[in-house]
Amino acid sequence: MTDRAGLAAFLRARREALQPEDIGLPRGRRRRTGGLRREEVAALCDMSVDYYSRLEQPRGPHPSEQMLAAIARGLRLSLEERDHLFRLAGHALPRRVRRGDHLNPGMLRILDRLEDTPAQVMNHLGETLKQTRLAVALLGDQTAYTGWARSAHYRWFTDPSSRLVPESDVPEQSRLMAADLYGAYTRDGGDSPVGELVDALRQASPDFAALWRGHPVLGPSCAVKRFQHPQVGLLELHCQTLVDPDQSQRLLVYTAVPGTESHTNLQLLSVLG
Repeated sequence: MTDRAGLAAFLRARREALQPEDIGLPRGRRRRTGGLRREEVAALCDMSVDYYSRLEQPRGPHPSEQMLAAIARGLRLSLEERDHLFRLAGHALPRRVRRGDHLNPGMLRILDRLEDTPAQVMNHLGETLKQTRLAVALLGDQTAYTGWARSAHYRWFTDPSSRLVPESDVPEQSRLMAADLYGAYTRDGGDSPVGELVDALRQASPDFAALWRGHPVLGPSCAVKRFQHPQVGLLELHCQTLVDPDQSQRLLVYTAVPGTESHTNLQLLSVLG
């Protein structure tokens, strides 16, 4: 049963505690009170202002689990706060498996400040959880997939059209993709979501199965990654990675060396995107 009054009070408190700077917005001179406006939170949660506003009132609707997950992300809730939100709404608590669907609030705060940079948060299954605008322009919307296709590893080995690299780079990139998944499999074991993904890939892709039999292991560093973009051509980008081991998430940030053609093309992509 939904505790409508408790839910409304909790949402108001978290909205008022979240500052514009926390999500990369300027405070502005006309902002008279602290915290975010309802329309700003609604935009962060990908829902209408009317729907969110009614949730902050005792007459609000009964939100679904999908809506609650979106609110938890939008309000940058911790896992404990997310669980409390689900209790107030009368839903069972989401299972805390090592899947990493709930974005770490710290990761989100960093991502909010990288709007002019290709960056995205991924979990250890290779699923993209959130992207900046420029990451979508570079890589496409990787959050729109469903099923096994949510995993970049699965798409790489089962859908060659998803590969955004020059053909000459495919063999080495395939080895790196398999090795990345092998590391997650070693940590989590076969009886895990990673194990299920590996089993699905071994059945779907002979290339992956062959690489897997070789026990691929990542080296200490990765070379510059090349992207063949349909609008701006070849991009040579460095990928810096920030890892959150508690939730098995990684923040990937792509940059180009200033003064290079790739740097110029990345700036052009920002305009086109």
